Amino acid sequence: MQTITNEQVLKALGTVMEPELHQDLVTLNFVRDIRIEENAVSFTIMLTTPACPLKHVLQRDSENALRRDLPGIGQIRIHFDSEVRAVKRIREKLDVPIKTILAVGSGKGGVGKTTVAVNLAVGLARDGASVGLLDADIYGPNVPLMMGVRELPPARGDKLAPALAHGVWVMSMGFLIPRDEALVWRGPMIHGALRQLFADVAWEELDYLVVDLPPGTGDAQLSLAQLVPLTGGIVVTTPQAVSVADARRGVRAFQRLEVPVLGIVENMAGETFGSGGGEEAARELGLPLLARLPLDPAVVRGSDRGLPPAAGEGELAESFRRLARVVAGHLSVALFRASA
Repeated sequence: MQTITNEQVLKALGTVMEPELHQDLVTLNFVRDIRIEENAVSFTIMLTTPACPLKHVLQRDSENALRRDLPGIGQIRIHFDSEVRAVKRIREKLDVPIKTILAVGSGKGGVGKTTVAVNLAVGLARDGASVGLLDADIYGPNVPLMMGVRELPPARGDKLAPALAHGVWVMSMGFLIPRDEALVWRGPMIHGALRQLFADVAWEELDYLVVDLPPGTGDAQLSLAQLVPLTGGIVVTTPQAVSVADARRGVRAFQRLEVPVLGIVENMAGETFGSGGGEEAARELGLPLLARLPLDPAVVRGSDRGLPPAAGEGELAESFRRLARVVAGHLSVALFRASA
C-alpha cells in the first residue's frame, strides 16, 4: 500500500477553493495540523469566522479532492476551527479587546432595527463566536428588554461590567438612566455617552461587537464614526417605498462616513407590508440583500419576554441564524480584502 504524505495532502487541498475569498485553502494557510495514520488522514481547516455559511461546501470539496487525487486514502476526518481577523485600529484607538465592530442602522424608526441587531448578535454567538451587543440607541434603548436583562452585574474596578444574556455580552444606556426618562441630548453629550459605552466598559475578548444605532442619520452616527473604526455596517428596511427611500439615505450616510456597507436587510416581509422593496434598494445601490425576514408575531412575543427568536429553534430561528452567517461571511471578505 502506497504511503500517503503531507505533501500529497496539501497538493490535493491546493485545488479546493474558498468560495467567498476565491483562493485555495493552502494559499490561504487554512490547512493546519495534518495527521496521517496508515491510510487515514485528519486535518483542521481554519476558518475566518465560526459562523461560516459555507462550511459544508469546504468539507465536501476537500473530501472529493482527496479521494480524487489519493485513490488509496481511507477515512478522512476534517475538523473546523476559526480565527476572526482583528482590526488593529480598534485596540489602538480605544484600547478595548474587540476584533471587529458591526453597526446596524436604518434611515427611519419602526423598521425592526433593534430586533435585527439583537438576533444577529445571538445568532453569531450560537455559532460559537464571542459577541458583544452595544445599545447605542440612546433615545430608545430597548436592548435590555429584548435580551431579558434588568441590571448590570457589579463593576470591575473602575469599569462597568457588561451583562451576559443568551451567550452575548450586553451594554446599554438603558442600564444607566432612570426607566422611562426621556433624553434630550445632542452633540457633545451624545459623543461623551458613546465614548463611555466603549472605553469605560470591561469588555471581554470579542470577535464581534454589534452596535445598535439610533434610527436616522444624526449626531449619534457621526459621533460613533469619529470614535471608533467601524468594520462594517448593515441597513435595515421594511418593504414599503417610504422605508426603502430612507434606507437609501442610511446607506449613503454610512458611505459618507467611510464605513463599508455590507448590505441591506429587508425586515417584516409578508402580506401586510409586501416584499421586494429591500431587494430593489440593494440592486439600485449595488449592495447585497443579506436577508428577507418575515413579519411574524412570534418575534414580538419573544422580544417582549426577553427571548430573541435566534436563541430558540425552528424556521424563524433559522432565518435569523442564516442572516448571522451571511453577515459573518461578508465581513470576513471585507476584512480579507482590506488586509490583502
